[in-house]
Amino acid sequence: MKKIMSGNEAFAYGAYLAGIKFGSAYPGTPSTEIMENYSKYPGVYAEWAANEKVAADVAAGVAYAGGRAMCAMKHVGMNVAAEVLFYSSMTGTQGALVFFNADDPGMHSSQNEQDNRNYAKFARVACLEPSDSEEAKNFVKAAVEISETFDTPVIIRTTTRLSHSMGIVEMEEEPVAEAPAEPAKYVRNPAKYLMVPAFSRGRHPVIEERIIKLTEFAETTPLNRIEPGDDEIGIIVSGVVYQYAREVFPNATFLKLGMVNPLPVKMIKEFAGRVKQVVVIEELDPIIEDHVRLLGIPVRGKDVFSNIGEFSPSRIRRSAHEAGLLPGSAKPVVAVPQLPGRPPMLCPGCGHRGLFYALQRLNAAVFGDIGCYTLGGAAPLLAMQTCGCMGASVGVIQGIDRVGVKDRTVAVIGDSTFFHSGVAPLISLYYNNSPSTTIIVDNRVTAMTGHQENPGTGKTLQGAEAPIVKIDELVRGIGIKKVDIVNPYDFKNVMDTIKDHVQSQEPSVIIAQYPCVLKMRERKPAPVVDVEKCNECGNCIRIGCSPITKVDGGISINTELCNGCGFCATICSSGAISLQNKEGGIS
Repeated sequence: MKKIMSGNEAFAYGAYLAGIKFGSAYPGTPSTEIMENYSKYPGVYAEWAANEKVAADVAAGVAYAGGRAMCAMKHVGMNVAAEVLFYSSMTGTQGALVFFNADDPGMHSSQNEQDNRNYAKFARVACLEPSDSEEAKNFVKAAVEISETFDTPVIIRTTTRLSHSMGIVEMEEEPVAEAPAEPAKYVRNPAKYLMVPAFSRGRHPVIEERIIKLTEFAETTPLNRIEPGDDEIGIIVSGVVYQYAREVFPNATFLKLGMVNPLPVKMIKEFAGRVKQVVVIEELDPIIEDHVRLLGIPVRGKDVFSNIGEFSPSRIRRSAHEAGLLPGSAKPVVAVPQLPGRPPMLCPGCGHRGLFYALQRLNAAVFGDIGCYTLGGAAPLLAMQTCGCMGASVGVIQGIDRVGVKDRTVAVIGDSTFFHSGVAPLISLYYNNSPSTTIIVDNRVTAMTGHQENPGTGKTLQGAEAPIVKIDELVRGIGIKKVDIVNPYDFKNVMDTIKDHVQSQEPSVIIAQYPCVLKMRERKPAPVVDVEKCNECGNCIRIGCSPITKVDGGISINTELCNGCGFCATICSSGAISLQNKEGGIS
């Protein structure tokens, strides 16, 4: 039987078939659906971790005890988990340890487009890169076998296009349910796992020997293969780009690399010897190209195909024509009418809107973080000045305030991001007595990546009841005394509270608490506009709420889009916007 699956669904299915019993992740597009789908299979345990390092640490612990484990993250999440990748590379594992890493060429939902094949090379671990959903399923089993055979963590690299595109997957017999095994005694081996200098010095030669063995494996594994064709041109390619290149160069000879670290030497030399010209097509960094050049083989690569952005068949075809790699002239480009721009904005009824409108009115310098609230920096609110990485806001404001700028300054961080990497910098801020104000926007869910649970929601990934970590108690437990909880739609109170906090000379925290409207699913009647009263002051337009549009002589509210939060009525200076009660009357 065959089934259409996305790459992420196929990764989850492959993990189940490969006997991986444990999975942990922090949600991050484009990797999120791997763990969501994996959690639904029988006999597995899956969890959302506080951050990617925690997910990787716990997975490493499972592998140390002899189990098969995986952790999943987007590419910038690997930066957070990098220390685990490096120490687990040094120690090796008793069981299997698989890192799912989702790169994002084109930055569809990310702050950079780093190429994490570099991590595999840096950490001396195997890296596999499937090109479609069927390979996504199969490569997980291969990763488990490599991990257990060579005593190494294995990275499976995917990209946004592979993770989210659909492909045909061959369904297989489900694993036979195993009876729960008696707990095994932990195998103690400090010389292998206790990474103090005396022992780690002994492990370094081991991983260097391992990479040699993995290179020999790369020469013979069916993950890498030569596909014969016209020997005028030979294309070396990996991952989803293989699909694009196959479309553009249907008659070429191909070296398809499913194992991208370490790369084979003999196979590449053999391939180069049978074609007149070698071309490497790879998104982002010239990892394969540099390897081929170091072998002394002339190659076309980044001189033709850019190291910036996501590839597509049309982009590859255009670049190939310009470089003379395709015969004839380029196909004429059909002009496609441009659709009107639709910039992202906060959802109608979003609790973040009231907070950022207040910060805009106060002309505050806002140091932001990663989350849907980052849209507070977009027009027309324009109420955020920086956004670097998860948790950076709290550390950045400490540095800004140490310089002593004259602006009102605040850091803004979400609830899930605070649990992820905001607690440690807040402790540092308190310890160093920085007179900074941190605003934690708590919408009771990890909203940006699709409403996943987190330590503040009371549910686990698999739906079990969980204790709630109360942010105000956690903050007070650190020692911070000035802590206030506000409703971001209580506009006057929000303004007064922010003014009070930024004028204080002590570390302080404001928790703006309002559930995500998409999770609440509660809609109230849309406000009513009295055009006669409207003086066109523009306050309601400046809050950036999509149901509100300007019309001749005033404004209009689209009742189909409106969530009925009523914030526009709160800030209407002329009283032109009024709230309706449930019966449809004016209240």
